[in-house]
Amino acid sequence: MKKIFLIVLGFIFSAQVLFAQKYTHDEPAQSKQGTFFTGGSISLSFFNGAFLAGGNPVFGYSFNKWVDLGLVGNYTYTSYRDYNVYGDKLRETVYGGGLFTRLFPVKFLFAQAQVEHNWIKWKYVAVPNSGYSNEVQNFSGNSILIGGGYTTGRDPYGKSAYGYLAILFDVGHDANSPYKDNLNRAIPIVRAGFNVPLFTGKSGNR
Repeated sequence: MKKIFLIVLGFIFSAQVLFAQKYTHDEPAQSKQGTFFTGGSISLSFFNGAFLAGGNPVFGYSFNKWVDLGLVGNYTYTSYRDYNVYGDKLRETVYGGGLFTRLFPVKFLFAQAQVEHNWIKWKYVAVPNSGYSNEVQNFSGNSILIGGGYTTGRDPYGKSAYGYLAILFDVGHDANSPYKDNLNRAIPIVRAGFNVPLFTGKSGNR
């Protein structure tokens, strides 16, 4: 699994370099300046006796109008009620982070590849005399996320904020990934958020 994780990490870096070289060759000189950005997404959900809240802050760099590369954080708290029997509870905390790249063939569509490492804590609170007992588990897992998304219109010169919606799937084989079900099948990941350019006081006029 570690070898796959490193291979995908290398692919992300190589893709960024290749796209940057290919698409900056014919661009005007002023558009070749990159832009730092931040932003992220927030998750909040209630469903079938469960509660979920989390966030995914990002910090990255737009090399040009075609390529972004950045760091992403991950935190999710989920609480399940009536998990095994009526009245019991399961609480899951996931935190970690990784590296991502986005490739924009057009300004409102992108492909994304992302590697993550997350730490997971499960705490099961049993009902007395139910046949189950309290339990705490701590483990970690790697994820290789591939997918794409839509933006409200990415500014090719990084002068304005924009929103995005992405759908990702974990194509790795780590059963400890928080994006796999109990049969090791990928769970679709839907993330909606925003990007905000940074340090554009001088370069924002390019």
